[in-house]
Amino acid sequence: MRSLNNISIGKDGKYEYKDIFIKVQEYISSNFQELFSDDNIDNKKDKKERLKRYISQYLMAKKIRCTEESNTENLINRLYRDMAEFSFITVWLERAEEIGLEEININSWDDIEVIISGQKKKVSEKFVSPQHAVNIIRRMLQRSGAIIDDGSPYALGSIGKNIRITAIKTPLLDDDVGICASIRIVSSARISKDKLSKGTATESMLEFLAGILRYGVSICVAGNTGSGKTSTAGWLLSTIPNNKRIYTIEQGSRELSLVKRDSDNVVVNSVIHTITRKSDDEKYDVSQETLLDLALRFNPDIICVGEMRSSEAFAAQEAARTGHTVITTIHSKTAVSTYMRMTTLAKRAYEFDDLTLMNLMVEAFPIIVYQRQLEDYSRKIMEIIEGEKYENGKIVYRTLFRYLVDDNYIENGRKVVKGHFEQCEKISDSLRRELLQNGAPKKFTDKF
Repeated sequence: MRSLNNISIGKDGKYEYKDIFIKVQEYISSNFQELFSDDNIDNKKDKKERLKRYISQYLMAKKIRCTEESNTENLINRLYRDMAEFSFITVWLERAEEIGLEEININSWDDIEVIISGQKKKVSEKFVSPQHAVNIIRRMLQRSGAIIDDGSPYALGSIGKNIRITAIKTPLLDDDVGICASIRIVSSARISKDKLSKGTATESMLEFLAGILRYGVSICVAGNTGSGKTSTAGWLLSTIPNNKRIYTIEQGSRELSLVKRDSDNVVVNSVIHTITRKSDDEKYDVSQETLLDLALRFNPDIICVGEMRSSEAFAAQEAARTGHTVITTIHSKTAVSTYMRMTTLAKRAYEFDDLTLMNLMVEAFPIIVYQRQLEDYSRKIMEIIEGEKYENGKIVYRTLFRYLVDDNYIENGRKVVKGHFEQCEKISDSLRRELLQNGAPKKFTDKF
C-alpha cells in the first residue's frame, strides 16, 4: 500500500483527487470489505452511512485536503459515489428528468458527452483512470445481471425500467481508453403530446397516428439511431384506452413504462411488459420471436415489438395479419425502404420470394412513420406513408404527411435547420373502411 508521502501534493499542501481516491479506496477495501457485499449488509441506508463515516474519519485522521474539492462534505460524497455508486454518472441520472437528459456517451475514461433536449455537449467530469471507468460501468451492468470482462468484452444491460446501457471494453478497445459506453434514458415525463408537437410533429399528425393505432391499424416507426422512435411508439401506446390490453416485448432491457396508477396507487390499465433473456446455453434463450408467440395466448388488443432486429419480423407480420394490432420500430433509411428492410429481416427465418414477402409486409403494416435526427439534433417525423401494394418491383404508396427542410444555417454558433410540415394525400378508401369497421368516428376518417 502506498504511503501518503508517495502521492502528488498540490499547492497549499493539498492532494490531487485521484491520489486521495486511490488511497481511501485501499484503506476501505482492506479494512471494511463487508461494506461492498450486499449479502452481509441488508440495510443499504446503514451501509451508506457507515461507509461515509469511515471515509470522513480517514480524511480527518490523515488531515487530507483536496485541490479540487475545498468542501469536505463534497469530497466525502464524491469519494462515496466513486466507490459505491456510479461516480459522477449518479448525479447526472438523478437530475435526468429535471434537465431533460437523453444520453450519456462515454468515448473513453476521460472523454464524456451528454445529450440534453437534443443538444450534445462535452462535460468536464471524467473517471479517475481507465480501470476506474471499467469498474463503474461493470457495477452498472451488474444491476441487470450483465457481465463484462476480458472473456465477454461487450455487454447490454439496464438500470431500472428506462435506462439502457451498451458497453465495450478492452481488448476490443485500446488499453488507454478503458471502456466505451452509451447510456440511453427514456423518460416518461418527456414523452407527451405537448412536447412531441413542439417540433417533432404537428398536432394533426399525432392525432392521426393515435387514432390509427386506437382503431386497429398496425404501425411501424422507422428511422436511424437516436431519432426518437421509441419515444414516439411509447407516447402512442400511452394514448390507448385503459380497457385495452397491451403486451410489450423488448430486447435485453426495458425502455417502455406504460402501467398507469390512480391516486391510491391502484393500476387502472392493462399492460404486460416482457423482456428477452440471453443465456450461456442457447436452448434457454428467450427471444422476441418466442415472446411474440406467447403474446398471442394472452389475448392482447395491441402488441408492441420494441424493435425488429431479426427473424421476429416475420412473426410480427403474421400477428398483424391475423387480427392483432401491432406497433414496432425498425432501423431504416427512408419510409418506403422500410418494407424492404422488414423483408430482409424476415428472410432470416423463412425463404420467401420478394414479391410475396413485400406484399405481406404492406398488408401487415400499412402505416410507416419515418423519423430522423437532423443536423441541429432536433428530431422530426419526416414522413408518414400508407403502403397499398407491391407491384412491378415497386411499393405503391401514399404520402400522408411530410417534413421538408428549407434551409440549414449557423446562428449564434449553433446549427439551425429550418423547415415545415405538410399534410399531403388522403388515406385510401380501403383504409377508411377498415377504420370505420374498427369503430373510428366518421369525423376522424373524413379529416384524414
